[in-house]
Amino acid sequence: MKAEIKPIRNEKDYAFALKYLDSVLDAKEATPEADVRDVVTILIEKYEEEHYPIDMPDPVEAIKFRMEQAGLTQKDLIPYVGSRSKVSEVLSGKRKLTLKMIRALNRHFGVPADVLLREKPISLVDEFRDFEFEKFPIVEMKRNGAFRGRKITDVKDKSEECIRFLIEKIGGLKAVPDGFFRKTSSARLNAKIDPYALQGWSLHVLAKASDEEQVAPYIKENVNESFLRSLVGLSVLNEGPRLAKEFLSKNGIILEVVPHLKNTYIDGAAFITMDGQAIIGLTLRYDRIDNFWFTLIHEIAHIVSHLDTGSFIVDDMSLRGSQTDNDIEREADNFAQKALLPYHFNLDQKDFVSKEEVLVYAAANAVHPAIVAGRIQYTKNNYRLFSNMIGRGDVRQWFDIV
Repeated sequence: MKAEIKPIRNEKDYAFALKYLDSVLDAKEATPEADVRDVVTILIEKYEEEHYPIDMPDPVEAIKFRMEQAGLTQKDLIPYVGSRSKVSEVLSGKRKLTLKMIRALNRHFGVPADVLLREKPISLVDEFRDFEFEKFPIVEMKRNGAFRGRKITDVKDKSEECIRFLIEKIGGLKAVPDGFFRKTSSARLNAKIDPYALQGWSLHVLAKASDEEQVAPYIKENVNESFLRSLVGLSVLNEGPRLAKEFLSKNGIILEVVPHLKNTYIDGAAFITMDGQAIIGLTLRYDRIDNFWFTLIHEIAHIVSHLDTGSFIVDDMSLRGSQTDNDIEREADNFAQKALLPYHFNLDQKDFVSKEEVLVYAAANAVHPAIVAGRIQYTKNNYRLFSNMIGRGDVRQWFDIV
């Protein structure tokens, strides 16, 4: 049978090539027939790859095959899959494999990751190898709305999927601020802070910020005295906190409110992403007007004076004035104090201040009375003074939080 070597374009060409290949399978090496046979074999394989792809093996069948090869029982899988019931549910097809299970089966039993995934939407890259995903407070994060936009059930068993979702949402690991997954150098942090809770909260802030639309570019020079006067002037309005978010957005700074997580002990954070976006995150754990405005301006100070591209600072404002404070934190405090109240403010130096004096001073200087009352409380270290004037419970209502 004489063959004309040409591309295999259809089933007729394919059938002819197969028939020819069968006739020259036993051709002696180093002969013209053997050379043609080898070329036709390559053409056939290419056609079959395109038109007769072999499906990935079923993940469960692949696991069972590996178990049979290695003489493993269901009990041997418990340390890597979970409880005995989870192993049974996985092998019966009633429970889907999580990324944590896939990583363990791949690492400890050699079952190919692409087989377990059935496709390759997520690679088990080395960058994630040492992450202890199960330490993130995933259930609490879900309760706070961290995973909006993606239906994730049984989050407790899918910590890696959840954290990957947030990281991918903000643009991947390259978009995560430098040093984010290491202990932060910020001095205003509680010694008892849970680093995974802090990272989880911060990822929620960054992911939420990624959903914002029509945000102007951040230009450092625009954050000047006029900018601060306009911003602080909004405090006198009932909807001041909401209007502050809109004002900041128009000036290139995204403000997001995300409830604090257990063992985070934070009030706010400032970020400048790798692409130069300025972001402020607040927890409103005290839900006070005075705390809102001071923390907001404090974080603006960090953005303007202390952050470079791809960096961040986190703050526990209850540690303000403590021995652990550094120059950066004191500078941000001074920046906020000067922006909120005039340099000649002295009501906090008087032995007695009446409610009427607070209201008159606030009106004369176009700031919310809570800001005046809060300064007096802090200076005198007496938080019972004017406790009904600091706007407790008046901030969270203006933000989209769970």
